[in-house]
Amino acid sequence: MGDTILHQQYATNSDQSKLDQALDELAATSRSEAGLSVARRIELTGQCLCCLSQVAREWVDLACEAKRIPRESTTCAEEVLAGPVSVARFLQVLLLSLKSIQSEGQPRLPASPKAKSGEQIRVPVFPTSGIYDSLVFYGLSAEAWLPEDIGAETLFDLTHLEQTENSALPLTLVLGAGNVSAIPATDVLTKILQDGERVLLKMNPVNDYLKTVFERSFTPLIDAGLLRIVSGDAAAGAYLVAHPAIDRIHITGSTRTHDAIVWGSDPEECRARKESNQPQLEIPVTSELGNVSPWIIVPGRYSEKQLQFQAENIAASIVNNASFNCLATKVIVTYADWPDRDRFLTMIEQKLQHIPRRYAYYPGAPERWQRFAGAEPDDRQYLPWKLIRDADPVQSSHLFQEESFVCVCAETALEAESDSDFLERAVEFVNRDVWGTLCATITVPDAFRQTDHATLDRCIGKLKYGAVGINHWPALNYAFMSTPWGGASGATLQDVVSGIGNVHNTYFLAGVEKTVLYGPLTLFPQPVWFPSHPNPEAVGWRLFDLYTKPSLGNLLRTGLTVALK
Repeated sequence: MGDTILHQQYATNSDQSKLDQALDELAATSRSEAGLSVARRIELTGQCLCCLSQVAREWVDLACEAKRIPRESTTCAEEVLAGPVSVARFLQVLLLSLKSIQSEGQPRLPASPKAKSGEQIRVPVFPTSGIYDSLVFYGLSAEAWLPEDIGAETLFDLTHLEQTENSALPLTLVLGAGNVSAIPATDVLTKILQDGERVLLKMNPVNDYLKTVFERSFTPLIDAGLLRIVSGDAAAGAYLVAHPAIDRIHITGSTRTHDAIVWGSDPEECRARKESNQPQLEIPVTSELGNVSPWIIVPGRYSEKQLQFQAENIAASIVNNASFNCLATKVIVTYADWPDRDRFLTMIEQKLQHIPRRYAYYPGAPERWQRFAGAEPDDRQYLPWKLIRDADPVQSSHLFQEESFVCVCAETALEAESDSDFLERAVEFVNRDVWGTLCATITVPDAFRQTDHATLDRCIGKLKYGAVGINHWPALNYAFMSTPWGGASGATLQDVVSGIGNVHNTYFLAGVEKTVLYGPLTLFPQPVWFPSHPNPEAVGWRLFDLYTKPSLGNLLRTGLTVALK
């Protein structure tokens, strides 16, 4: 979701001194802290919720200023939802799980797991109980798919909670993402409050302006000696990565950065080390990296309302955060003979035309736009939204095999013999010809879900992605926080693709393979994440109030739905 370019440079002596001081302070905790009990985690989680309430609006103001979003713009809602709201939700759903573990010995799931003989067990993870999800997000549900060898007795992995009084707390370096503010925040919270680790967070230079806000939000963790936050450029990152005090590394960024850390920044050294399987680091490295996110449109009969909704659904996934998201839709896959194909693509283009351009705050965006759009942008600061129809995966392979991290989306059409044959071929196509394993979406006609449910189910199982959305953007899989998030299982350091491991696994499930989000073709009232929503920031702050202090009163103030009019 962001990029942390790493070069083999040396930090200045002044920088090294500040970094060493932070490491020394964390080392002192390792010598003095007596484990991290469930009760202590509950206490710290609640304290962080209180601190977050005090700085949330300043957090959003800083982000809007840095991204040049006018405070009167509805776009400010993105910084509310993808910042304090997401972090508050994470803390609240984790708090509910920790309290269940304390009282019952394990997390309390929303419903019983589902399993058929010879099939993967499927665990409901959304809507969560205790914060009115079934009312606020009516119609949406999600389940985590676990490996076949996981049974009811091995459903949860609570090993990180079983620390003895003499347990040493591992020291993890988190290399923060620069694009979405909730990412480094929830990465830190996952590592400390779930995995029981001390964390040194190195801010990304792109959003280093949030450092002081993070320090105030997570003061309880800092006071407990569990967290330090530092600034620095690539040289500082290189110094920390190689530091002997670091036990583990977690990075949100690009595959290029990951490989520079693990295998070496010199291309020849990187290749040689990979071939001989000799990484330059001997510590665990987890990651959440890039993706060329595909959206498959199953042909069939849709109403005008459904087409319009799905067109804005896709447009929202392209423009959110100026498209500086690893989960931004980058490839749309359609059926060549679908009668509504051209009309639907025109709908998407019309939606994009009515959405104001965003400031291209992420470094290198104009150059990437030019490469992927194939033309010089008319404005290098405010890049135009670009949909490329009939893109050829062979002639324009970079559109399918390289993450652009910019607001260019390609559409390609496949031949097929039937609707179900199209879906089978589309799944095979995105698995084979579209780079990444993070997330994918399928829009499905109601009739297809009813008559070809087995085909849809089989195709979801075949998708080599860690998050799948049915009729809805997988950004919700990320935002709901009870839904584990990460690349498809099976990645290795040598072939890391979209990353190793997952975050937000607040039910402490064992061996999650993917998370699947389900929903209808339309939602009513209008979703708060749609660009055309008239008052999204107010809804966002009401959700923040609900997550920091769940109550019937705060629920009623949301209007019972995130799509409040």
